[in-house]
Amino acid sequence: EVQLVESGGGLVRPGGSLTLSCVASGFTFGSYDMKWVRQGPGKGPEWVSRINSGGGTSLYQDSAKGRFTITRDNAKNTLYLQMNSLKPEDTAVYYCATDPIVPQIRSGKVELWGQGTLVTVSS
Repeated sequence: EVQLVESGGGLVRPGGSLTLSCVASGFTFGSYDMKWVRQGPGKGPEWVSRINSGGGTSLYQDSAKGRFTITRDNAKNTLYLQMNSLKPEDTAVYYCATDPIVPQIRSGKVELWGQGTLVTVSS
């Protein structure tokens, strides 16, 4: 079965750290760029970070720069998001997803999303 499964969410105090994981199965993980997207309560989805298929290039939303680090281990079919200096506004459900590039989209590939993991930053 083709799927992405996030884990690692939970309750953390402001200033704390948390690492999210996303395990892929059923497809060639190393062939796809990946991203993390979050959705806070009562808000729409917000892109957080992106990493290319090989793991050598990453991008971050301004609010995440300097605090979050996206990495991947293709041998383990796993994507990670290390979050430091967490703030209450980081509270959201975090989703990992494939981020197909244009040639892949042209060939018919669509985004694959996980079920999400909840991160709550509160005292």
